[in-house]
Amino acid sequence: MDKPKTTAKDFFLWTGAMVTFYWSTIAFILLTFDYINYSFPNALSYYPADPYQSGISYEMASIIVLFPIYLLLMKLIHGNISRDPSRNEIWVRRWALILTLFVAGVAIAVDLIMLLTTFLNGEALTIAFLLKVLIIFLVAAGVFMHFIADLKGYWDTFPARRNMVRIGVAVLAVATIGSGFFIVGTPAEARLARFDAQKVSDLQNIQSQVVYYWQAKRALPATITDLNNSLNYGPIPVDPETGASYEYQSTGALSFKLCATFNAQSRGNQNAYSETRVLAPMPVDAKGMLADNWQHSAGTVCFDRTIDPSFYPPLKN
Repeated sequence: MDKPKTTAKDFFLWTGAMVTFYWSTIAFILLTFDYINYSFPNALSYYPADPYQSGISYEMASIIVLFPIYLLLMKLIHGNISRDPSRNEIWVRRWALILTLFVAGVAIAVDLIMLLTTFLNGEALTIAFLLKVLIIFLVAAGVFMHFIADLKGYWDTFPARRNMVRIGVAVLAVATIGSGFFIVGTPAEARLARFDAQKVSDLQNIQSQVVYYWQAKRALPATITDLNNSLNYGPIPVDPETGASYEYQSTGALSFKLCATFNAQSRGNQNAYSETRVLAPMPVDAKGMLADNWQHSAGTVCFDRTIDPSFYPPLKN
């Protein structure tokens, strides 16, 4: 008996199904990795103030758009097979299933190699690392078992079970996306966090200009408007959320404070500020202070700064 020919419809249905499947699966893995990185941050790396500015929004969008398309394409494919069982034998179907089995098998093997290598090197098996290994293993194993069952015709024999698997995976995808709003916050909350990050950056900018002003004139500016200079790259920053000027006040011959109103408490070590929301005076550096010197709570927070002339000597005339 001659093997059935692969039509253009068959080719593009299977190609589209595999592309959307691979893409949405990779997006799912990366999304869960981002959740893990957020929940168990690496002390040696900086996590952006707005997680939605990283890959999270793109990964969520990929799953929301591509996974339903994959389910629709597979429904059309299995509909064609139910009407014409010979579609089970077309080469594009067997190649797609075998390729997916191969990729899933390789992923499982690489996953185990990474785990054993880390263990044999004596490195710490952190919770974040173990969770990532577990996710890759579970996803690859699930894909492997699903498609080997498809290759053997199991889902055609038990279509009700196939539908249950589809529903279960769809619920998992929705739950994963929904849980992101509890783990990293809503996009609206992330926008407020981005405002706070910009405010800190603006205060660092103003602080650098105050230090340079003192080095040039041997006196602190009386008001923040004294920093305006036609030769600067731009005007003094203002609050990006309200458009109001930041609060600046000279508190001594070498000391000053900068204040801003924040939407939420900053991440990291929160012991840097006191109950009065005022940081203890600390010397500034050429890069605009260490990160810990900019921790803040919600509300109006003032940062007290003191210039050390031994580190920042006046400029020579």
